[in-house]
Amino acid sequence: MTLYKRSVATFALSASLLFTSDIFCQAQSVAANHNVQPAALSQVSIQDPFWSPRFKIWTTRTVYDVFDKLEGKYKPDRSDLIDEKQKLGRTRDAFLNFDRVARGEKNSQIHDGPPWYDGLVYETIRGAADLLRQYPDKQLEKKIDAYIDRIAAAQAVDPDGYINTYTTLERPDKRWGTNGGDDKWQHDVYNAGMLIEAAVHYYDATGKTKLLDVAVKFSNYMCKQMGPLPKQNIIPGHGGPEEALLKLYWLFKAQPALKGKMSAPVQEAQYYALVQFWIENRGDYGDKDGRHTRTSDGAYNQDHMPVLQQKTIEGHAVRATLLATGVAAMALENKNPLYTNTAIHYWDNMTGKRMFVTGGEGAIADQEKFGPDYFLPESAYLETCASIGSAFFSQRMNQLLGGGKYMDEFERVIYNNLLSGVSLSGDHYFYENPLIATDHKRWGWHSCPCCPPMILKLVSALPSYIYATDSTGIFVNLFIGSEYKGSIAGKGPVSLKQITQYPWKGESQIQVNPDQQSNFTVSVRIPGWAQGQENNQGLYHSTVTEPVSIQVNGEQIKAVPVNGYVSINRHWKKGDKIRLSLPVQPRLIFPSDSIQTVKGKAVIAAGPVIYGLEGIDNPNLDKTSISPNTALKMAYKPGMLGGVNVITGKAISGKSPSFVAIPFYSLANRKVSPYKVWLPVTN
Repeated sequence: MTLYKRSVATFALSASLLFTSDIFCQAQSVAANHNVQPAALSQVSIQDPFWSPRFKIWTTRTVYDVFDKLEGKYKPDRSDLIDEKQKLGRTRDAFLNFDRVARGEKNSQIHDGPPWYDGLVYETIRGAADLLRQYPDKQLEKKIDAYIDRIAAAQAVDPDGYINTYTTLERPDKRWGTNGGDDKWQHDVYNAGMLIEAAVHYYDATGKTKLLDVAVKFSNYMCKQMGPLPKQNIIPGHGGPEEALLKLYWLFKAQPALKGKMSAPVQEAQYYALVQFWIENRGDYGDKDGRHTRTSDGAYNQDHMPVLQQKTIEGHAVRATLLATGVAAMALENKNPLYTNTAIHYWDNMTGKRMFVTGGEGAIADQEKFGPDYFLPESAYLETCASIGSAFFSQRMNQLLGGGKYMDEFERVIYNNLLSGVSLSGDHYFYENPLIATDHKRWGWHSCPCCPPMILKLVSALPSYIYATDSTGIFVNLFIGSEYKGSIAGKGPVSLKQITQYPWKGESQIQVNPDQQSNFTVSVRIPGWAQGQENNQGLYHSTVTEPVSIQVNGEQIKAVPVNGYVSINRHWKKGDKIRLSLPVQPRLIFPSDSIQTVKGKAVIAAGPVIYGLEGIDNPNLDKTSISPNTALKMAYKPGMLGGVNVITGKAISGKSPSFVAIPFYSLANRKVSPYKVWLPVTN
């Protein structure tokens, strides 16, 4: 019998409110006497020389680019899409699927795009909603409202409130993958989760409830269909819906009056119960008497054994990281040590034995899955979505347990694998991000374009992860030029203003401005890389020669981090300044002896940024090796690749006496050219 079956009748509903938006303002963590809450999006504004130009591109170009291409407004640049256009006489259009269903079409065997195309629409709406919170755009909002009208019209024809266009048009008798179907392919539950998440975020951004009403109807239908007997034993074929439905639960717990605006009844306790079932019924394929049976999805979908007994992170890397995020989110809510320990096991295994130096996840192309421990080859798959899933997971772990190491790995992702996934122009993308390639090329659109919506989801949420608060004060988690305006319980309003040129320089100034002089703590994260700890479990290591320095109002203080932070407790007044200096100097990163795939090699880095060598700058790339004592020089080049630090040094072999290294994320932005990240080391 699963834990769910033993506890479903007695679970307690907590009042913790953990979604990073204005409508959720308190958080509770399982860690004793520890509450951590990321800032609301409306509390943070970014003014940063590195990130602000990117946000301008993402808000004016990328978000429109993704929506337009979902509408079929793209020129195919891959052979499969070129062939598809020749066959259909047009490009695929995700929104035509909603229109077909709204017209009453069923089992027509005509559907544009993959089964998860609905979900990609919803994910893009979620990302766009968070961008609207920071960068209001009436044109974009109007565009999304029109999409929502078409989505709602498609749902309106189904008396149950069910809406999955692929299944309706291709497999109407196989809802949720039943009757011989397969939800791992159909993505019915995944798409539902992404719709729910989009609805919650869009409501938070705009106050509009039309999509939220669609989500409530759909959620109610799932609650009637899935669960313990006499309901069906159905789990998501793809992780992600767990956290999404939990957000809907949190929303209505926070705003009970909102229930009155819905056209269907809301019993949020049912949403919580279904999330619990989805997590705890993995590994449960039915009773011995043959009731409540289903087919196992295996390790591919984290269904090989009960989740709360799993010690390693397995299977499809995107599915696994999004499920892990949901487990951590549930641990925030239920404070169940089994959930917390499972999340810790997942995260420790992921970052300590299976994470690539760029923050990439998923070594093996077959099934897009995690490899065994320490299998970290240069040519690994490293899907953009998997690294983004790991970043969301790391942020939830920071929220749950408060350690700076979680934001270290979050930072690793955002400055490397995340930015690699989107071109500097904001309209071409990578699905895979290998650390060595000969002709790797970004594409305008893909037959499985899951990465652009995921990129939008993470970058749009980024402002809320810069700062966090607990009962003692404020955490500075990321070094991004920005202003925070919030409050500390019992201390009143407080604002912070951060000025920095990170990641190109290591100096950051943080001005602390409480409305009233008061005593509280400002905890500043000290990255592991700044201490030679490239990974919290020794997967990678380096030598840093310069110390970390912290001053308060010009007075030096000891920079001895505890749990990843230097915590400064004092009586703060307006205008107090913290000056942080991190050693952003070129260094070599070496792998653990356990990683045989890159034995005898090293990676160049500076600050959080990983570097690579590209054939454009290094004509003898395949023969280039370096000395472990190579003198590395770094210089900022404002006219190169949008402005980057370039690292140069002396090569040991190859015809060229020197090499040029550029940030990993900037590779393949000029033209298709060979590149590599791990360099042979010759003594």
